Amino acid sequence: MNLNEVGFFEHAWVWGVPLIAVTVVIHVLGLGLIRLLLGDFYELGPAQAPARLLGFATFMGLTVTLITTLHVVQAIVWALAYLWLGALTDSREAILYSLNALTSFGHTQISLPEHWQVLGALEALNGIMMFTLSGAFLFGMIQRAWPRAGD
Repeated sequence: MNLNEVGFFEHAWVWGVPLIAVTVVIHVLGLGLIRLLLGDFYELGPAQAPARLLGFATFMGLTVTLITTLHVVQAIVWALAYLWLGALTDSREAILYSLNALTSFGHTQISLPEHWQVLGALEALNGIMMFTLSGAFLFGMIQRAWPRAGD
């Protein structure tokens, strides 16, 4: 690797690392808000009644919908950054690229100019971290809210 080429991508790091930090803060605040909003639903009680299982399923569906909204907000933040930086010029392409990078989906033909490609890779790294945080949050919610037999 030619160390002179590292500086070529320096601006991607200058923008990418703060974008990661901002989206982590947004995500953690959002997860905290979800916890506050849905706190009363955490303790569903015994699993004997079918209504309890239906309540749990509804609760988890709502939680996943809210978490998905958080991920969409992240994608929008990144898309706006691509537009503002001139890395992409079309808002539709920017959001599609952002969702693609965030999820590591890899099936869009949209690409960033060479000098911004590290920024796209940093968004993919950000997506891995946010999906991991979301998974841990959901696991914690399931642990608390899962209707337990014998309770």
